[in-house]
Amino acid sequence: MNKWCVYIIECKNKSLYTGITTNVQRRFNEHQYDNKKASKYCLKLRPLKLVYKSLFFENKSDASKEEYRIKQLSHNAKKKFIKTNT
Repeated sequence: MNKWCVYIIECKNKSLYTGITTNVQRRFNEHQYDNKKASKYCLKLRPLKLVYKSLFFENKSDASKEEYRIKQLSHNAKKKFIKTNT
């Protein structure tokens, strides 16, 4: 069974994109280089920088809950979260 991870990408405008995946490096490369698999948001805000990846979650549901929790934070709270968790 795949383990899931939450990741945060900083875009060229300093905004923060949060997502989940089973392979962070593959997904980051898709956002950065693959026009068909990149999110629409990241596609127009390249270059990108991977600034955070979580420890693994046992299932997609737990990873999604953490992704949602992070997405509810303000930009400054996300920056603080990244700083204290990397």
